[in-house]
Amino acid sequence: MLVITATFQAKPGQEAQLEAALVSLIEPVSAEDGVLEYTLHRSPTDPAAFFFYERYRDQATVDRHSGTPHLGALLARVPELCASAPVITVYEPIASIAD
Repeated sequence: MLVITATFQAKPGQEAQLEAALVSLIEPVSAEDGVLEYTLHRSPTDPAAFFFYERYRDQATVDRHSGTPHLGALLARVPELCASAPVITVYEPIASIAD
């Protein structure tokens, strides 16, 4: 299993538009085989800060997800909506109280 975190910071005045763009990913990603979790969060102290917590079965699933049209469409809008490039980090779980 792989875990990915992705953080997005909206440009001032673009918070609602970025949120809508990020939320629009949930439905198509839910149909992708091998995606175990794809959860969007917003900071309670910074309404412009968004965070995805993502769990994937394996690297092949991540690779397929990375090439989807819906993710490509979001990434094309990043310069318009975000103050900076998203920060995407990949992790491998080593210990858990879940599962």
